Amino acid sequence: MPRPSRRRRVCAEPCYDSFAPCGQQGRDCVQLTVDEFEAIRLVDLEKQTHEGCAAQMGISRTTVTEIYERARFKLADCIVNGKTLQIGGGNYHLCDGTTKLCCGRRCQRAAVRPLGGNDMKIAVTYENGQIFQHFGHTEQFKVYTVENGAVVTSEVVDTNGSGHGALAGFLNGFQVDTLICGGIGGGAQMALAEAGIKLYGGVSGEADAAVQALLDGKLDYNPNVRCDHHDHHGEGHDCGSHGCGHSC
Repeated sequence: MPRPSRRRRVCAEPCYDSFAPCGQQGRDCVQLTVDEFEAIRLVDLEKQTHEGCAAQMGISRTTVTEIYERARFKLADCIVNGKTLQIGGGNYHLCDGTTKLCCGRRCQRAAVRPLGGNDMKIAVTYENGQIFQHFGHTEQFKVYTVENGAVVTSEVVDTNGSGHGALAGFLNGFQVDTLICGGIGGGAQMALAEAGIKLYGGVSGEADAAVQALLDGKLDYNPNVRCDHHDHHGEGHDCGSHGCGHSC
């Protein structure tokens, strides 16, 4: 009887769970598991050796090589053949921040409040009940506490003049792990990713309805959203209506 494979240790859940060619749904879908994602992150982004990656993930070097090569083929298949990439699932567990091999960046946050699951803290850029359409200029967030897949409390909080990069730290202070917004620039997206906050951008309409749609798995969002706000001139720029989604 074959021995069961060891669960792979990963730093945290990916902040983005899908990518599509030119913001459009590809003709086919490729599933990249979370442990495959972690191997790509450690080897290609963090520039670790396969030995170092194996130590951090708690598996053998040969297993890392197998996972890594499988992941690279999937990425190539998506890029060359125009397929949609979905990230999720796999044989893994989240790092609890206690191992001496912990990367020390996001694992401690994951140990306190794991991303995803039925318990969440969701923030929405907010103005008069609607989703405000430029993340960096929002004066308020509506913050929702979700337990067992349902909203149990919500509150509107003022940003007190915090803007762009500082807003990721502001959300961290409220233990937010998920953000719904309209347009958002690349720098702010990077700050959110570093903070371990999952982004659902390119959303408009009522804030309460968007949160419920997310919980129901029906939220219409743009995984490739962007808003180059400072590249526009003139007053009254509305990120939701000036093509701030991905363009090719």
